This record gives sequence, C-alpha cells and structure tokens, in this order.
Amino acid sequence: MGHGGGGALSAELIRHLFVPAYGNDILEAYGDSAVLPPTGSRIAFSTDSYVVRPLFFPGGSIGDLAVNGTVNDLAMSGAEPTHLSCAFILEEGVELEVVDRVARAVGAAAAAAGVRIVTGDTKVVEAGHGDGVYITTSGVGYVPNGVDIRPQRARPGDVVIVSGPIGMHGIAIMSVREGLEFGVDVVSDTAPLHGLVGAMLAVTGDVHVLRDPTRGGLGTALHEIASASGTGIVVRERAVPVPEPVANACGFLGLDPLHVANEGRLVALVAREDAEAVLAAMREHPHGTGSAVIGECVAEHPGMVVARTGLGGTRIIDLPLGEQLPRIC
Repeated sequence: MGHGGGGALSAELIRHLFVPAYGNDILEAYGDSAVLPPTGSRIAFSTDSYVVRPLFFPGGSIGDLAVNGTVNDLAMSGAEPTHLSCAFILEEGVELEVVDRVARAVGAAAAAAGVRIVTGDTKVVEAGHGDGVYITTSGVGYVPNGVDIRPQRARPGDVVIVSGPIGMHGIAIMSVREGLEFGVDVVSDTAPLHGLVGAMLAVTGDVHVLRDPTRGGLGTALHEIASASGTGIVVRERAVPVPEPVANACGFLGLDPLHVANEGRLVALVAREDAEAVLAAMREHPHGTGSAVIGECVAEHPGMVVARTGLGGTRIIDLPLGEQLPRIC
C-alpha cells in the first residue's frame, strides 16, 4: 500500500519502474501535466480502461491492449496518434515483477506504435478490491485536413471491408482463462492499426466509416454503424474470414464468431468506386493481409444488419444482450 501513498515508495516506483519502461523527455519533466507541441490540425482525443483477465495471454498482455486499444480508437477517426497518458491501479500484494513486466509491455507497444507516453498516475487499492493490475490510457492524435470519418457517413452502395480474420482475441483469452485446448494455439490479434489506416487514406481521403470491432465483435460494430447512419447492412456470411480454430471453438462454446472480440482488426465502409483500390492497399500492409469484402450498405431495412447464410437464407444480426466473454479487454 505504501507504493500508492505518494511518498518515497511512490517516487521509487515511478523513477525506477515506470520511467525506464517508457521514459522520454516530456515524461521526465515530472510535471502535473504534459505540455505538447502546437499543431494546426484537428485534435482527436480518446480514453479507455483495461481490466482483462488474465494479465498475460497468447499474443499479448494487458499492457499491449492498453496502448493498442487507445491508438486504434484514435485511428478510427483517421487520426495519427502521438501522445498517451497511462494510469495504473494496482491491487495490494501484486508482485513488482508482474507490474514491471506489464509496464515494459506498455513501453514496447508504445515504441512499436510510434507514440509517446507523456503523463500518468499510479494508485494502490487494498487486497480484494482489485484484480492485480488495471490500466487506463488516454490518447491524442491529429486528424488530417479533409478527412471526415464517422458512422453517420455510411450510405447505400458502400462496400464493407474487414481487415482480417475475426474472433482470435476473444478465443485466445478464453483458452487460457478456462484451460481449454482447441488442437491448435489461438493467438490474440492485438496490434496498432493507424499505419493501416494511413495506407487506406493514401488511396482516398474519402473513407466513410472505420470501426475497430472490440467488445461485441464485428456484429456489434456493424449494428452501431447501421443505427447511426440509418442504412441497412447486408453481410455475406461465407465471406467473413473466420479461422477454423475460432469457428470450432465457437461451435463448442455456443458462441457466434460475429460477436467475439477482436483487438487488431478494423471494419471499413468505402464508396464502391474506391473499394478495389482500398482493398489492394490494405492487403499490402502487414496488418491487412487478410482483408476481405464481406458486404454492402443498402437502402432496405434501415438500421438493421442482415446476414445471408451459406444456405441462401437470411438472419438478423442483433446486439447481444451482454458480453459473451467478460473481461476480454
């Protein structure tokens, strides 16, 4: 508890654990706020909290999620992320080795994404009032002039593209949490996506909608877009890239892959005349090699998402009542 008291132990934790993990000249000023360089662009701002259990899982950790999740939220508005804040809430008794491992994952993920962590906070709660480590990150980024990406811009005729196989993060978490084996390792897809977005915007600055389908999965993201824009969306179920291990796991667990969480995927809506060029640019990027066209926006059934099944029928993709897999981010 002393490490959260604001005294010598707190200072030791900051100076000898967090700053070495992701230090820089702005952070090392030890101010109450970070002063960022001026810019003439529009500013995007986002915040999110991470309470995933377990802290470490195949393909990543809570530290990776804390950086990539906020970076991706900024990227979905077309912004280039630049600076993050990072606040840790630690449970009394968590080993400093665990905290150090998480902090270094945060630092490594920030370095890989090309962003700087410039301010933060640490609090400690009593044993039994937390779950090891919780993290909150906030971020700022700058939106290029002329870019207008928001769900209200979806319109009939737009093509729906997903950037790769879905469901891997949620199943990776479930496999280690419940000790399940599916015959092959399923690894989280956590990754920063602003580089992929930049490649798309280099083709056309008129990308209509971007979403990262995290909690609630692809189905929820599409439902939110349809609801906000008043358009209908039709998904060709067989075109959605679902890896065989994810499909098998979902069948075993009674889950819908369209509602399983992702952490390194995006769904994009673009004008039909731009779709081929955007898809090609996505497939050339390391985080978009598995990109695929999965559907389109229509004027019919506004606000609804409908899947065309492999048997020729249709089904409505609705919002789940609750999280299929709790504590996945």
